[in-house]
Amino acid sequence: MTGLGAVFRPQLAPERLRAVARAADEAGLEELWLWEDCFREGGISTAAAALAWTERVRVGVGLLPVPLRNVAVTAMEAATLHRMFPGRPVLGVGHGVQDWMGQVGARAESPVTLLREHLLALRALLRGERVTTEGRYVRLDDVALDWPPGQGVEVLAGATGPRSLRLAGEAADGTVLTANTPPDGVRRARRLIDEGRAAAGRTEPHKVVVYLLAATGPSAGERLRAELVAEGVGSVPDLGVAGDAGAVAKAVRALAEAGADTVILQPTGDEPDPEGFVRFAAEQVRALVD
Repeated sequence: MTGLGAVFRPQLAPERLRAVARAADEAGLEELWLWEDCFREGGISTAAAALAWTERVRVGVGLLPVPLRNVAVTAMEAATLHRMFPGRPVLGVGHGVQDWMGQVGARAESPVTLLREHLLALRALLRGERVTTEGRYVRLDDVALDWPPGQGVEVLAGATGPRSLRLAGEAADGTVLTANTPPDGVRRARRLIDEGRAAAGRTEPHKVVVYLLAATGPSAGERLRAELVAEGVGSVPDLGVAGDAGAVAKAVRALAEAGADTVILQPTGDEPDPEGFVRFAAEQVRALVD
């Protein structure tokens, strides 16, 4: 079955999160995803709050930009969430938007190298291993978590270009694709991910999560078009969907058929009813998606 979720976008003030998270939980939404976009809201702090306010919904962070974070801190925070809320957090990391990283003095000369080193060390620490490594960016000397997760933890990587997609297959447990990825883009991404998996000799399942820009209700089409144009992808075919539950479910199925395991509905930045949006996803769209 295709997984389904929705995004709480950080264009909303942090104090809005509680009502949206509770609405998602009560409606039966499977996954609620949060973003650590500069310079809006922290990914770990919002995830911890959302998990504490809810009982069952899985809470994803997509993504934590690794240039901002020492890998030991990422591991400590992820392990803490997983021990407090077993099976419910979903962790995604990425190399970050380079302009933003430059603004805070954290721009890496080789973002892909940094992401590879971070992923390898992070996954080892979360497995409870003691890690010593001297990489270009990641340096650890006999580091191990006192409180590693009590069960296996998946670490997903955000990826767009060919190098990062192959890296995700090689060094991550899953991949997060942006809302600028049409079905054909998902197919291409799967092929590149599989190339990385094959090169690393990995055979376990690899989860692919895809965001889908979606709008429903009054002026849905206008809001969707405005955001696509603002993102510079207004002419790209098969991006986003506007309409009722049937139209949104059809777009979800197209991404699933292309290789997505989970589709996360991404409201427009000016969504007028974020609580209603998560209920729409859980109560109307879910029933129409296999």
